[in-house]
Amino acid sequence: MVSGMIVLEGVELRRGGRVIVGPVSLTLGAEGITMVMGPNGAGKTTLLRALHGLERLSSGQIRWAGNGNALRERQAFVFQTPVLMRRSALDSIAYPLRLRGVKRAEARERAAACAEQVGLRVNLKKEVSDLSGGEKQKMAMARALILEPALLFLDEPSANLDGRSTREIEEILNRIRAGGTRIVMSTHDIGQARRLADDVVFLHDGKLAEQGPSAAFFDAPQSSQAQAYLKGDIVL
Repeated sequence: MVSGMIVLEGVELRRGGRVIVGPVSLTLGAEGITMVMGPNGAGKTTLLRALHGLERLSSGQIRWAGNGNALRERQAFVFQTPVLMRRSALDSIAYPLRLRGVKRAEARERAAACAEQVGLRVNLKKEVSDLSGGEKQKMAMARALILEPALLFLDEPSANLDGRSTREIEEILNRIRAGGTRIVMSTHDIGQARRLADDVVFLHDGKLAEQGPSAAFFDAPQSSQAQAYLKGDIVL
């Protein structure tokens, strides 16, 4: 019996003979927001991509609770730089539904509702390339949410956004969490992690340096690397 939603056992990823991540063993529970943190090059994005199935494991395994295949099909990923298409914002959001055979009119109707849900209040006939940075990120959020994922991965979703757009993204994430979607995301923003995280996974040099509840991590980090990171010191 697997305890938690996702269990990693000795997961390792190598590129060109060099270990990028691992070995990492950890368990992610079934609820809330897990924040993946660590300095540049710690392996945050690679770990998220591995969890989502975008990276092939060099060794180890990832186990999913319950019906793992069903859960893997009900997940989505929002990249730090949104993947853009040569389509209108409306059709970009609707695209996952169209891939699943939903008729265009219904897909567009659901896309418009999803855009409203994330606060994307622009002319949805605009080309995605004409949207602002914050609008592109909201479009990417809407496109991910249109399939009603049980699990949502986000890689630095507000890294390039201004304060107002960041606040709006965080409000969206809080609503998604309240609706029961499990969220695993990376961030460099310590303030954002404090505001959002239920628990923290802290990586250093591709390895798991620390994992625990948010309050314990920020109030009394156990690893020297996390202590230095939270102080703003260079992490060695």
